Amino acid sequence: MKLYVGAIDQGTTSSRFMVFDREARVVAMAQREHRQICPQSGWVEHDAEEILRNVHELCGQALREAGLRAGDLAAVGIANQRETTLLWERASGRALGHALVWQDCRTDPLVQDIVRRRGAQAWSARTGLPAANYFSACKLQWLLRHHADAPARAARGELLFGTIDSWLAWNLTGGARGGLHVTDVTNASRTNLFDIHRLAWDEEILHELGIPAACLPRVVASAQPIGRIADGPLAGVALCALLGDQQAALIGQACFEPGQAKVTHGTGSFLLMHTGQSPVASRCGLLSTVAYQFGDEPACYALEGSVAVSGALVRWLRDNLGLIEQASQIEALARDVPDNGDVYFVPAFSGLFAPYWRPDARGVLVGLSHHSQRGHIARAALEATGFQVQEIVDAMQRDSGVRLRDLKVDGGMSANDLLMQFQADMLDTEVLRPQCGETTALGAAYAAGLAAGVWSGTAELRAHWRAQRSWQPRMPQARRRRLQQRWQQAVQRSLGWAGDCEP
Repeated sequence: MKLYVGAIDQGTTSSRFMVFDREARVVAMAQREHRQICPQSGWVEHDAEEILRNVHELCGQALREAGLRAGDLAAVGIANQRETTLLWERASGRALGHALVWQDCRTDPLVQDIVRRRGAQAWSARTGLPAANYFSACKLQWLLRHHADAPARAARGELLFGTIDSWLAWNLTGGARGGLHVTDVTNASRTNLFDIHRLAWDEEILHELGIPAACLPRVVASAQPIGRIADGPLAGVALCALLGDQQAALIGQACFEPGQAKVTHGTGSFLLMHTGQSPVASRCGLLSTVAYQFGDEPACYALEGSVAVSGALVRWLRDNLGLIEQASQIEALARDVPDNGDVYFVPAFSGLFAPYWRPDARGVLVGLSHHSQRGHIARAALEATGFQVQEIVDAMQRDSGVRLRDLKVDGGMSANDLLMQFQADMLDTEVLRPQCGETTALGAAYAAGLAAGVWSGTAELRAHWRAQRSWQPRMPQARRRRLQQRWQQAVQRSLGWAGDCEP
């Protein structure tokens, strides 16, 4: 049996290719950032063709550096940034403009029209999602309206819609020469066009939004043989998994039982709790989503809460304010002060996600005084992530009726020990960081390896998980409550700031 599995981890700010062995150890990795294109306030775009070029080059680079060939891989899986939306031509493979990134909020008017006519929860019973600019539905509607003849061409099947997993899979399996137009149940469940109970596109929603079914990809399980890669460094390797990045991290963290949860601290922070083989309808502003589906087995579901800006706030302090020269310096700067000095930073740069769903919110920095220093701003920026995750966990516990025993963490900001201790303090719960921090790529590799027979099942995957470090809560309860109250005051000051959005 071949001993290696590859994973393409295509994220919001960078792409990477990784190879794992049967013991889930990293044997090869290459990574590259791509441009963040912001043509105007609230618009965020990616060049999908740049991402595709990067993926091809990274696959070749990683294999060369590890002394491996494509033939050494049993399978490859793809994990991708979710909701990011693009259209491309079937005949030429050319993308119609840039992809609209999940952070992009240009579709606010379209979303508000739906909310006025149907209400924010118009489709949530079927899709698990509220009407919001976060998801793909209104992004696709915007693209169809802003490219000449796009609706008619899409109806004829000449234009193809996809999230980044679809774009990569189509190109890798042949592109205009017969590439497979597919997505998986996890990515489909993030579009607001997909019935998560029937695991099928919702014809009523498509009709209401004017989206032709002919442009949509075929939906497959998260882990199953899909096709073979046609050319390039991975030519001949079986493509056996597609997963949204956060669901991939749930798998990489071995959260296979109801009640288990993880949070990934990347550009944003994304917390998922496994809820079993039935979706749980949230009463507290969370999302119901598909966690994964392995082959012909029943799908598993999750509750999710999303923080739009966490790691992105650290980069903002670096790039926009020049407060630090490197993102890694944020922790040391925050440790220059003993506490936040009563300073709070609500990074609602394009609104607030769960549990508020307020597109009218904007970022605020409150509590500044003559006493305030750079360190207070740095600490407030880190604590903003901790506060927002704590609100999501509280909502999850109310929705599920289950108190978390612990929370597994991953992503770039999980390396920040100060933030991890603050997270444990605010949650009053143990926080665990795994030995393998590349959980998104690992989850994609696990899913592909399961489909290819490299691993026997989830019990074998669970046995690979090891904690690298843990944090226990140590903050007095009175202090925790005081901080939560002040954070809530800061959040209230962020609401209603965007005057062109209705609260």
